[in-house]
Amino acid sequence: MRHAFASILLSAALIALAGAMAAFEVEEHGRFPGTPADGPELRLIGTAELRVFAPLIEDFQRRHPEITVDYTTASSAEIFRALMEEQARFDLAISSAMDLQLKIANDGFARSYTSRETTRLPSWARWRDQVFAFTSEPAVVVISPERFEGLELPRSRHQLVSLLRDHPERFRGAVGTYDVRESGLGYLFATQEARSSDAFWRLAEVLGRLDVQLYCCSGQMIDDVASGRLAMAYNVLGSYADQYVDPRSELEIVTLEDYRNVMLRTVLIPATAQDPARAGLFVDHLLRSGNAANFEGPRILPPLRDPAMRDTSDFGPIRLGPALLVYLDELNRTAFLDAWSNSVEQP
Repeated sequence: MRHAFASILLSAALIALAGAMAAFEVEEHGRFPGTPADGPELRLIGTAELRVFAPLIEDFQRRHPEITVDYTTASSAEIFRALMEEQARFDLAISSAMDLQLKIANDGFARSYTSRETTRLPSWARWRDQVFAFTSEPAVVVISPERFEGLELPRSRHQLVSLLRDHPERFRGAVGTYDVRESGLGYLFATQEARSSDAFWRLAEVLGRLDVQLYCCSGQMIDDVASGRLAMAYNVLGSYADQYVDPRSELEIVTLEDYRNVMLRTVLIPATAQDPARAGLFVDHLLRSGNAANFEGPRILPPLRDPAMRDTSDFGPIRLGPALLVYLDELNRTAFLDAWSNSVEQP
């Protein structure tokens, strides 16, 4: 690794410092110095953990060693707040919540950008020359095989509902999923699944009866399956799960075959960008990295054009388009969250 970086898990003192600069909540911060150190700088904000996004930054700096990259990690909801409410100055925003990114652009808080790389994207992976997809990441189920001993693994949501309903003593308090009121990605997955699967609300009700555990993030859910606290994590990002599951681990990934949620991680240049030209260089870098053959070195996030994904019959990415804005309408969002809360928070 050519570039050393400072990964700072913010302590209480650092959170106070961050709060003085911005009201949105920062999770991590890292700085990747260029050569020379006083050269140009790009400020990025993203949902991906620092360890996950670092390989993409380091690969960019192999081509542009003079550019320092400053990377802040925040939740998708906090990124939305930072750009929409506080007009925070970042050169790029990278998020797993496609709908919130589209809302930022639709409301006039993103710059347009065109290049050879952006025009090569399929129509479902770009929107108005402002929002661009560079990964395709399916939602999966992560289980502890030990907790499923003697049970047939579910291959559809209907089978999962039946399994959970028939074995409440085994799964009560032991299933985790997103708190969709707090997680932008969780809300995206839930609303898209509700539109595409007639089993969504039945599953939500069964989870509610089993005292489902609610989380903000994929990593925390997978950690709790690994530790034995959970038997199953539902709808976690496959890209994160792949980092935990190997032949030596005690975890297993289950892909439900009836319907597959595939999130596209997207990037946009905020209207407040201080260096939009160099931000465009990074956009092009991410889009090139979306073709697996163009990426040098190890990577954690999967490419947009992933042969392993495209060869599956159920590959169906959530498309970038106006339909993503439907559930961001205040009335629709309130109605959905009320129905979801009534299902998963049962007395």
